[in-house]
Amino acid sequence: MLPIVLLSVFGIALLFLGFLKSKAVLLPATLLFLVITLGVTFLDWNKTYLYFNDMLRINNLAMVFSAIMLVSAFMVVALSGSFMDDESAQPAEYYALILFSLVGAIMMVGYENLIMLFVGVEILSVAMYILTGSDKKNLRSNEAALKYFLMGAFATGIMLFGMALLYGATGSFTIAGIAAYTSHPQTGLSLLIYVGLLMLLIGLLFKVSAAPFHFWTPDVYDGAPTIFTAYMSTVVKTAGFAALFRLLSVSFNGVYTFWWTILAVITALTLIAGNITAVYQSSFKRMMAYSSISHAGYLLIGLASLGTQTKQALVVYSLAYSVATIAAFGVLLLVSQQRSTQTITSEGVLTENFDAFNGLARQNPLLGFAMTVSMLSLAGIPLTAGFWGKFYMFSTAVERGQIWLLVVAVLMSAVGIYYYFRVIIAMYFRDGATEPIRVAPFYQYVLIGATILTLGLGIAPGLLQGLF
Repeated sequence: MLPIVLLSVFGIALLFLGFLKSKAVLLPATLLFLVITLGVTFLDWNKTYLYFNDMLRINNLAMVFSAIMLVSAFMVVALSGSFMDDESAQPAEYYALILFSLVGAIMMVGYENLIMLFVGVEILSVAMYILTGSDKKNLRSNEAALKYFLMGAFATGIMLFGMALLYGATGSFTIAGIAAYTSHPQTGLSLLIYVGLLMLLIGLLFKVSAAPFHFWTPDVYDGAPTIFTAYMSTVVKTAGFAALFRLLSVSFNGVYTFWWTILAVITALTLIAGNITAVYQSSFKRMMAYSSISHAGYLLIGLASLGTQTKQALVVYSLAYSVATIAAFGVLLLVSQQRSTQTITSEGVLTENFDAFNGLARQNPLLGFAMTVSMLSLAGIPLTAGFWGKFYMFSTAVERGQIWLLVVAVLMSAVGIYYYFRVIIAMYFRDGATEPIRVAPFYQYVLIGATILTLGLGIAPGLLQGLF
């Protein structure tokens, strides 16, 4: 509970700091607030507490997911300095919204009551709608925010209706109460249980960009400011999958035979739609959007194959994916500011293209190496954290005997290697701009840290074992 209180207080403090004439204090203050919150998160390690009238449970797993999101937010804020230098930017408001969104995300990973889940989703979503449209002079940003808001509101409505049906069937909003009903029904389970669960899944699957609820993702990721795309594609996805895991493993484990088939089909569809479509993208941001969809599919494998290794698989995969994705977007943000990265498509739309990375490894080896490690990790190449994330996910499928799902995942992983290596080939084997790219020292430290973490977990994956 203390991280939630601290983030709320720190967010309000940032709004007051915004009244200062000098905005230079905002970035270090936000980073300090995140570090303090991260440290406080582990004060209750190996303990379990219930808060808000037993509506929020904080245990080791919730702390680990919270830590992953706080680390992701720290990286995003650290890389946002150049974006916030724009005179039209409102850094105090943006940083405050990031902290407020983390409050909602933490509620989503530790909820004990469906009402708390709904509140967390709404706090996170409202902040993301605003951040998506924060580039007010960019029509694509405005369009992305409107699409995200309208479709997000519709998905939230479906999710809320599902919660109402579950309450009508079980008489309880608590996940433990629902679990008691579904595990030991007095009579046959009501149809409301199945319909309510299905509607609740639709709402949450929309948040994590799972097919066929993914159509908003490419336009929103492409139109939002790059730094907030990095935040959206990591923190929101981590919170969403933590919420799904808590819901399915606690409340509906008793009706696994009902929902696993639905989730397995959605998993396969997500893997195919994300990977195949990413191959044909000429825009790096849109490619990363479809990549995000495909990674939602890999994460769904762990849920569809709910077993003893699912927790470890979700944690390792979420951390590996978040670090690699933010590092990749960080390199794109820097390159896009110092190179001509935009072309006109046949529809007359401005879009970042892969040519922006031509010769990058020769012009700036650090950026080239950081991007290479990120792409290799996202592709699941050995000696990177992403490899072990996929390994654990695939192991859960083997444990449940879902071999057909494993075959689909392996085939789509091979497809993913192609479009990730497009970036690596452009950086090392193509000629590009000759002007050097300047990288601020702190920016370098963040990219180096992300690279070391990705390689470190790839070489020694056991570092995360036993955390929960």
